[in-house]
Amino acid sequence: MDTEIAQLQHQRASLPEHARIASMLADRKQLLADYTRAETEVSDLTRDQSRAEADLEPVRARKVRDQQRIDSGSVSDPKSLQGLIDEVQHLTRRISDLEDAELEVMEQLEKATATFEELQARRGELETEIRALMKTRDAQVAELDTKLGHADTERRALAEKLPQPLLAAYEKLRANHGGLGAAELRHGRCSGCRLDVNAADLRAFAAAPADEVLRCEECGRILVRTAESGL
Repeated sequence: MDTEIAQLQHQRASLPEHARIASMLADRKQLLADYTRAETEVSDLTRDQSRAEADLEPVRARKVRDQQRIDSGSVSDPKSLQGLIDEVQHLTRRISDLEDAELEVMEQLEKATATFEELQARRGELETEIRALMKTRDAQVAELDTKLGHADTERRALAEKLPQPLLAAYEKLRANHGGLGAAELRHGRCSGCRLDVNAADLRAFAAAPADEVLRCEECGRILVRTAESGL
């Protein structure tokens, strides 16, 4: 019974989904860091684009006003008129420089947005995969927990039927031997330590009463006799 319980516990702890989920959670952590950086970059570049556009607006407005004054013919003084023409030319170059800077920011923003959207989509896919895998893992764990519960109930019922001294001895052996206090004697070999029992001990075991507790001389475990013990 304890062997069955140990096998179920091992199976529960070593489900392949555990390792896969751990790996995917590590991927999610890295992906979240990349996602956060991309989101911050998009936010920063969006702000930079707004600032670039804000820088352009007054320059464009001033050029329009100056050009309107030139076109209207309201400026009769040649020196003042030339000053306006020079300023319009300067503003035209300034606008060109600002537009080039804004275009560069827009190109960076376009790339950053594409990266962010790709990471956002991957994040959603990964979250879906993790939830599905966790659902599968939890279903298997629940099934194994049910089996463990039944096995534990059977073990308790069996333990109540054993003499207290024998049960105490078994529990002590079990604690000292990796959870296995008894082992089947199979074809003259202890299935606990996997060592052959010598011929003299086998003869003694064969002559022993059915209710006598036998012990392996090598590992000390209680030996369980069956039809395949070789006695």
